[in-house]
Amino acid sequence: MQEFKFNKKSDDLFKIILKLKNIKEAEAFFRDLCTISELQEMVDRWRIVRLLSENKSYRDIAKELKTSTTTVSRVASWLKNGKGGYSLALKRSGSHHSNSSSGKGLR
Repeated sequence: MQEFKFNKKSDDLFKIILKLKNIKEAEAFFRDLCTISELQEMVDRWRIVRLLSENKSYRDIAKELKTSTTTVSRVASWLKNGKGGYSLALKRSGSHHSNSSSGKGLR
């Protein structure tokens, strides 16, 4: 899998995201930034993460979200072996992940 190279250009995007003040501002920004399909994919990925943190089965998640178990498996892999972003977001959202040692780098 190709590794994304973070740099000043990507930092500029993340800095502006951090300056958004509320959900309405974030909705407007992301709607302008992304296609509807891209937004739906991000929403679904985050829902998968939340459901995985509740120990739901891949099959049940796939059925509930009308996605493939391959997609659920891919998200689970990033949750377990990624850079720790999903785990950090879960922690900050108040959700509890069943495997607190998952993810790397952002603790």
